[in-house]
Amino acid sequence: MVMVLVACIGAELAFVFLDYHVNYGRLTDIGAIRRLFNIAREDGLASWFGTAQTMLVALTLWALYAVARRQALPGLRRTGWLVLALMFSWMTIDDGAELHERLGTTFGVLRERANPDALQFFPSYNWQILFVPVFGALGLFMAWFLWRELPAVRLRWAVLAALGCLGLAVGLDFIEGLERRHAWNLYAWAADRYDFDTFTRARFQHSEYTTLRHFSRSLEEFLEMLAMTVLWAVFLERLMAMASDLRLRFRAPSSTT
Repeated sequence: MVMVLVACIGAELAFVFLDYHVNYGRLTDIGAIRRLFNIAREDGLASWFGTAQTMLVALTLWALYAVARRQALPGLRRTGWLVLALMFSWMTIDDGAELHERLGTTFGVLRERANPDALQFFPSYNWQILFVPVFGALGLFMAWFLWRELPAVRLRWAVLAALGCLGLAVGLDFIEGLERRHAWNLYAWAADRYDFDTFTRARFQHSEYTTLRHFSRSLEEFLEMLAMTVLWAVFLERLMAMASDLRLRFRAPSSTT
């Protein structure tokens, strides 16, 4: 599992580095190359990596559910692995198709048509109204289930750390969705309080506020990928423990004459 952590975290740090220098730092003036390394875009290299990693987490969870069924474990344990497998399968589809953004936008349009004054108290993205309560509940279930299921304390704390990273990423996304004049907009507060506009325009050709928003997105994406890496390592270790006698054999097809 150490190799999985080292390889994945190394790649994630590389994405942050490339975004800083190649994309935002304009190491090249070729727009296509910069977009490839833009960590905040959904069609960049980091986005592909994150989606692939989430898919691998989902596949590992389906394997855990299959092993739990094969071993005829108690119903609650089988159900727990099934719920997590379905949850991460949804997240894989969501990463690839931007489902929560599209459904959030649809919800916002329908809300405006039906009652423009409804939910005006919520100042950020519409998708958070729909999905944060659901995934918050699923996150609590995952923490409870894995705390019971995982035998090693270090694995339990690793899960809690990963959930903390995901929660922090949602918080950063919430701030990003605020209007600049909103009292909770920490980026606007930092831009007004600290004068580093000269540096950001010279280094990145952007204002300090725009620069803060971009690197907030960079941090958000890094935290999400880091959380998936930690969870994948935990689930792989659990799979190896539950299916220690599992062997895969690859046999070349026999030739016929």
